[in-house]
Amino acid sequence: MMWRVSLPILLLLLRRGAQGKPSPDAGPHGQGRVHKGTPLSEAPHDDAHGNFQYDHEAFLGQDVAKEFDQLSPEESQARLGRIVDRMDRAGDGDGWVSLAELRSWIAHTQQRHIRDSVSAAWDTYDTDRDGRVGWEELRNATYGHYAPGEEFHDVEDAETYKKMLARDERRFQVADQDGDSMATREELTAFLHPEEFPHMRDIVIAETLEDLDKNKDGYVQVEEYIADLYTEEPGEEEPAWVQTERQQFQEFRDLNKDGRLDSSEVGHWVLPQTQDQPLVEANHLLHESDTNKDGRLSKAEILDNWNMFVGSQATNYGEDLTRHHDEL
Repeated sequence: MMWRVSLPILLLLLRRGAQGKPSPDAGPHGQGRVHKGTPLSEAPHDDAHGNFQYDHEAFLGQDVAKEFDQLSPEESQARLGRIVDRMDRAGDGDGWVSLAELRSWIAHTQQRHIRDSVSAAWDTYDTDRDGRVGWEELRNATYGHYAPGEEFHDVEDAETYKKMLARDERRFQVADQDGDSMATREELTAFLHPEEFPHMRDIVIAETLEDLDKNKDGYVQVEEYIADLYTEEPGEEEPAWVQTERQQFQEFRDLNKDGRLDSSEVGHWVLPQTQDQPLVEANHLLHESDTNKDGRLSKAEILDNWNMFVGSQATNYGEDLTRHHDEL
């Protein structure tokens, strides 16, 4: 399950570039609030049998790993060499690849699909083509142009839209880390995908709490939690899965057992702490490639172990032979 984005932004993501205001009712009811990190690869982590597909997809991302599988060994190694240079330049540029630089690269490749989606929509928001997106540009692209004091005068539920606008402006201010009211690509990515950025954690929790806290007491009661998942029909018996959710609330969501969720408990629910998978994989690659055991990787050490980092026609063929041998 994934955490549900704000209503106007969800519609923008689905209808990027389309005209017109978002619907207050957009978005799946009661679904997609919990954000859990996706695995680096669906392939088995099976280095012992010479199958490095997991490492390839973790290091390159799934789509790029497929591209490398079609390259000759020479071209694959040459491209890996250029990646090594990029990793070092993105870090301290000392000629070595540290654990932190390797982890940062893996995390970056795993977020490529998110950054690509933001890049594809960039021109929709950056209307003045200055390379940044101001709050007014984003507001107008999302809600339409209004003269001051006339916001949403042409819609029936104007108050709802005003609340949505205020909520998005608050999120924008948190994403805008330098406070200049202009979003860089990184800041816009944080605005559109706040669940991916640690500094946006509090705003994700606040928005979730506001969505569910219907009586505005600052907490999520069990009935508010259930109402977000299930709408009871007159005369209908409550399904077993709803009863299971009540039990989940009591046993796993309500950590202090006071019968309600505070902001901390909401955070544990929608943004659970997970293992730092890029760090785990970076440690693995470092351990397997650091021949002189100095805790860092030279370009030569990485290229000497290139078939663990990236694939090629040769490694792909070798992995096929290994799988065939195991099947026999």
